[in-house]
Amino acid sequence: MDARRAVPPTHAVLDDQRLAAAQERLGRPAVRDAVRAAQRRVRAGELAASDLIDWVLGSLPRRATSLRPVINATGVVLHTNLGRAPLSPAARQALAVAAGYVDVEYDLGTGARGTRGRGTLEALHAALPDAGGVLVLNNGAAALLLAVTVLARGREVVWSRGEMVEIGDGFRLPDLVAASGARIREIGTTNRTVVADYAQAVGPRTGCILKVHQSNFRVDGFTASAGVAELATLGVPVVVDAGSGLLRPDRRLAGEPDLASILRAGASLVVASADKLLGGPQGGIAAGDAALVSRLRRHPLYRALRVDKLTLAALEATLTGPEPPASLAIHADPEVLRARAERIAGELGPPAVAVPSEGAVGGGGGAGVALPGWAVSLPEDCARELRRGDPAVVGRVERGRCLLDLRCVPPEDDARLIAAVREAGGGRGAAPTGR
Repeated sequence: MDARRAVPPTHAVLDDQRLAAAQERLGRPAVRDAVRAAQRRVRAGELAASDLIDWVLGSLPRRATSLRPVINATGVVLHTNLGRAPLSPAARQALAVAAGYVDVEYDLGTGARGTRGRGTLEALHAALPDAGGVLVLNNGAAALLLAVTVLARGREVVWSRGEMVEIGDGFRLPDLVAASGARIREIGTTNRTVVADYAQAVGPRTGCILKVHQSNFRVDGFTASAGVAELATLGVPVVVDAGSGLLRPDRRLAGEPDLASILRAGASLVVASADKLLGGPQGGIAAGDAALVSRLRRHPLYRALRVDKLTLAALEATLTGPEPPASLAIHADPEVLRARAERIAGELGPPAVAVPSEGAVGGGGGAGVALPGWAVSLPEDCARELRRGDPAVVGRVERGRCLLDLRCVPPEDDARLIAAVREAGGGRGAAPTGR
């Protein structure tokens, strides 16, 4: 029999009720492409016509996005490669609301145009009462770029050599500042820059003084730096890039600058990320002098750097809602982590064992801050199999072992973690799947 006669027509396959849920989840075109691929296999004699539907269902992705959910067992709270801060349940619910039509820039009372993201701006201002004005942009770099463009395009930015940092993927802040059209006036040395260095450099060509937190490294020993309060006396705007977005002082993060303290010290403007220690979605914050923030909002570049309704909704929920997961992870009780690790290791059995583990803040925040905790130790070869699972589990390979640090794993995910380890062959009675 001609194999082509055994191939059911495309429309008949798509009308099969077994494919209805997949079409609703992924869309008809994606399912149609999978059906046509299956039909080609039937024509080639590689697949029985009776198995066509099952093959299509098995070939389709589980989700409409190529992004895969990950259980972060690295012990790094703000893991940039894993999306930094996970959103709180409140922020996720806000995203679902914002996914439809919403009054993001509409006044339902008057029926006229309204202030964009007013609820988010009010929440941010309430969190930073010392700021005369606040603004939300699409990331921390955008906030810095807009600030320097408005204040110093065609002028000088006075900046300490010891604060000209490079962050992830070769991204250097001096390159960003130069892209604004400002000229960088380097002062001081790598380890020492005092207020006299700034005072000597400030002149008629100065657009602003820039102070950047050394977020992902520390310089110890014979060092000196000028404080914001000292710089605020020099008669020019002081812009501070606080980096991680910590709103208020945190004893667990000693030495990490916070936006509230920087504003009280007299900074004209402070910029930071929203998806780091603040625990929200990717975004940038600019807060400070009301007139300066207004200038930023009116600049044409702001239109290209502003955020969408999803970010506004998630950020507002982060600011007004419960403690976000990133903060919970940073402040996790080591003894609670120990009890969980011992219980999980006990359920898995040998070779799993609970061991002490030192986590980190990550994301360019809390440099040098150790986070003592506990992990489940497995054979090193489990790491690869765990990454291939769904959900993927990303641990830390250290000294020939795969460590699953529980700091960033919510307790409600313990059962999923145990199931993933067993699937990967890391628990008692389980064998590697060899996927």
